[in-house]
Amino acid sequence: MSNYREIKEECYEANLLLPEYKLIDLTFGNVSIADTSRRVFAIKPSGVDYTRMRAEDMVVVDFEGKTVEGSFRPSSDTPTHRRLFQAFQDIRAIVHTHSRNAVAFAQAGREIPCLGTTHADYFYGSVPVTRMMRTEEIQSDYEWETGNVIVERFGLLDPTQVCAVLVHSHGPFAWGPSGTKAIENALALEIVAEIAMKTIQLNSIVGPIAPRVAGQAFPTPARRRSVLRSTLSQHQSR
Repeated sequence: MSNYREIKEECYEANLLLPEYKLIDLTFGNVSIADTSRRVFAIKPSGVDYTRMRAEDMVVVDFEGKTVEGSFRPSSDTPTHRRLFQAFQDIRAIVHTHSRNAVAFAQAGREIPCLGTTHADYFYGSVPVTRMMRTEEIQSDYEWETGNVIVERFGLLDPTQVCAVLVHSHGPFAWGPSGTKAIENALALEIVAEIAMKTIQLNSIVGPIAPRVAGQAFPTPARRRSVLRSTLSQHQSR
């Protein structure tokens, strides 16, 4: 029996939510779950079809980058996840998707502005976008340097209050204290990206929500659960 059964099962179950909530196309996405006390994390194997994936297929990697359990190659995004676990000590789960509206903002190099209370229910302020990566960063160790530009962008931000980021020209990463919470945040990110895009189309000079309103909307745990139930219900009915 695996020494990492719990995080592998949580990782497997969270990864299955990616296609269920239409957050990915093909195999463009992954979830990782950390055991911070042992400094390891489980992550989806590279290129494995979601319909054939099993919990035992999850690959366990330590915070130094060594594969400690698993017969498959870990996701190509593993170094990015590893860098974020090292830097953001209050998170246990990371989700990377190529959800379409969030990717559109990333490719445009635009943050997702906080235009209303729907956004403020999940993210305290705009969802930031990283700077463009330099040629030497791309050519040296792209996935590791992706993590570095995210950490750099969060120099003055609290990753527990803004629990997502857009990597310039790439796509979104979201995180949380558990697999289900990180998936929830990734889904909320895609929804607010779609809403922001439509809002900007209707009113190109729209401004951000007033800070006092955003602060009032940023939820208590009970409010977040209520918002989640409503959000998932709406999304699944599409």
